Amino acid sequence: MEKLIRTPYIKGFVPYALAAFLVGLVGGFTSLFSPAFVEELDLPYNNTTWTALAMAVSTAALAPVLGRVGDMIGRRITLLIGIAVFTLGNILTAVAYTLAFMLFARFVVGVGLAAIAPVVISYIVTEFPPDKIAKGFAFYMFISGVSVIFGPILGGLIIKYYGWRMMIWVCVAVSAVVFVACTLLRDKSATVRKKAENFDILGAVLILLFFGLLLCVPSFGQNFGWRSKLFITVLIADIIAGICLLAAEKRARNPILKGSFIKRRAFILSVAALFLTQGLMQANMTNIIVFVNFTRPQDSMVSGYAISVMYLGMSLGAVLIGPLADRFEPKRVLVSSLALTGIGCGVMLLFSTDTSALLLAASLGILGFGLGGNGTVFMKVALSGVSAEESGAGTGTYGLFRDLAAPFGVAVFVPMFTNRAQSLISAGVEASTAALTSVRMLSAVEIICVVAGIIAVLFLPQIYNSKKGAEI
Repeated sequence: MEKLIRTPYIKGFVPYALAAFLVGLVGGFTSLFSPAFVEELDLPYNNTTWTALAMAVSTAALAPVLGRVGDMIGRRITLLIGIAVFTLGNILTAVAYTLAFMLFARFVVGVGLAAIAPVVISYIVTEFPPDKIAKGFAFYMFISGVSVIFGPILGGLIIKYYGWRMMIWVCVAVSAVVFVACTLLRDKSATVRKKAENFDILGAVLILLFFGLLLCVPSFGQNFGWRSKLFITVLIADIIAGICLLAAEKRARNPILKGSFIKRRAFILSVAALFLTQGLMQANMTNIIVFVNFTRPQDSMVSGYAISVMYLGMSLGAVLIGPLADRFEPKRVLVSSLALTGIGCGVMLLFSTDTSALLLAASLGILGFGLGGNGTVFMKVALSGVSAEESGAGTGTYGLFRDLAAPFGVAVFVPMFTNRAQSLISAGVEASTAALTSVRMLSAVEIICVVAGIIAVLFLPQIYNSKKGAEI
């Protein structure tokens, strides 16, 4: 093992902070491009599911794999590779003129994200002092959130006047600048952890296959029918891949997915709550865009303003709520932040066919405030106890399930909204009325999910006690 060389943890975090800023900024810009793309090709709105899903598959499924790669070849090299692939993916996005090519381009973007996120979180886990980790996560969430605040507004303006492709080229330019900056900045902490011959290649392939298919299951069911041959084929293939993955990881000398890390109650319940609540973010962003397009197609900028407010809320939630987990019992903090998430979803019940931008922003802003807080605290709880040598794979494993939560929300809630609206329109209901009916139904379902998430949090183990301090 390479000798550890400690540097001031804030100074060493700079290149990783820049990478987090890049991901957030580009994510904000591109939050509006998918509906614009399918509109350009004259495709149904539910095709926004596939563009989001393509990126989600690689982002989530490859996170533990590339996290393990980071443990072997080093955080800095993995970070630079991730930014380079992320840039390439956006270049491919800008020149995509078919749905199939766009799906490939977004998959490549996801590969870059899967390399970047684990090494950023790994740095916080291993280099920040133990009593500063929640603040480190809050800092990370704040950077990500702040960078994305103006993205939807600026992206919407660029789309309006120059088209979505120009917006993507702006993202490419920013990515190139960040790559150069991170190349010049160095992380002098330890990088090489393990020998390459111990890499679990079969496990890596099966992880991508199983979790990729898992993400497709709800989308295929919603869009092609729960009894369709395509859905049943995907479901059976996923079950077989899952069985093979369990067998392969059990036999592997150095498995990517560590059972001892995943089986902890703190990890399982945190992930369960994430799936029930954190997935609402991406789903509600897409659904608000589509809702605005249905109810006020002449004013597409409204959704951009509302989404920017959501990101502002996330930034504030990360800064104001997240660090409280360093001082108070995390599950107490989580109950409060999850309740705010539920309130944000509940505001959607007040929507009308001529809903003001203020009410749209209020719903997403409150939702974002809660999500920013609980996203930060969940990281502290789920990643407690991970060793420095396994930090890449551990954070990647958490990233896998965290990143599954958002596409899970997209796969479930976006088709639930769009398909319901489309069926009402086909039955003769006016488009704006159909969208309103669908969004209110969605709100009720999401509130139920938030309540279930709070129940899961209540069963988390106690982390702090007066005698031993923090433990899991």
